[in-house]
Parts: sequence; structure tokens; C-alpha cells
Amino acid sequence: MSAAAELRRRALAWLARREHSRAELRRKLAPHAPSPEDLDALLTELEAHNWLSDRRAAEQAIHRERAKYGSRRIGQKLKEQGIDEAVAGQALEQLAGTEEETARAVLRRKFPEPPADPRERAKQYRFLLQRGFASDLIRRVMRDRGAGESE
Repeated sequence: MSAAAELRRRALAWLARREHSRAELRRKLAPHAPSPEDLDALLTELEAHNWLSDRRAAEQAIHRERAKYGSRRIGQKLKEQGIDEAVAGQALEQLAGTEEETARAVLRRKFPEPPADPRERAKQYRFLLQRGFASDLIRRVMRDRGAGESE
């Protein structure tokens, strides 16, 4: 099997498992590519056939992470995958309406009871902050929870 055919086989095997961004697939395939030009040609071909798409990779990553993380953390993961900021921004817009609901669900799963004291409140706040939720959203969720949110 030629080096180009082997590179194509590897690329299709990675894409069969899950969507990848162009940058992510480039990073995985670079050690196996005979030359950077061959790798660029293959990636361009895969995009032309619509087998490689940053938009789909972003949407899949959001779908996979949306029940656990806030938009800031997901945005960081998209950036790490090499997805363009404009593409990531468009994909993250779909989270805007459900992020507060997600924060409440994540908090209830980890901490079934509302905080009993300021120390516990701070712990829960830090937990949501580390999960990538915005500070103003966390304050709203914590305030509503302390006021007797129906659980």
C-alpha cells in the first residue's frame, strides 16, 4: 500500500470514529504523512467530499458536552480542537437558551441539597465555575436555589 493510500486509510478510520476538525486531524496524521503537501491535499480532498467539517465537529462536541459543561468550557474545548472562533461562536449560540437549565441540573446532580452555610455555598459556586458557567449565571442559580427552587 502506498504512503498516500495508507494516510487516506488512517484519516477515514479517524473520521469513522467521530467528527474531527481540520486542525485536529492534521495533528493526528502529521507523523504518518510523507510530506506536509500530501497531508494538505488529503485534508482538502476530505473537505471537498464533505467528509471533514469543522462545523460538524463543533456541533458534535457541543452535543457531547452540553449536559456537563457551560459554554465557556465548551468554547475552550473547541479552541483546543482547532475550530475557528467564528464557527465555534455560531455553534455555541445554540447553548444560550439552555445553559441556565443545564447549570441547575449539573448542580443538583453533584449537590442534591442547597448549601447549608457560606463555605458549602462557595464550594458549589466554584464547582459550577470550573464547569465553565458564567459568574452571573451561577449567582442567579445559587440565589434561586437558596430561595427554595423546586427540586
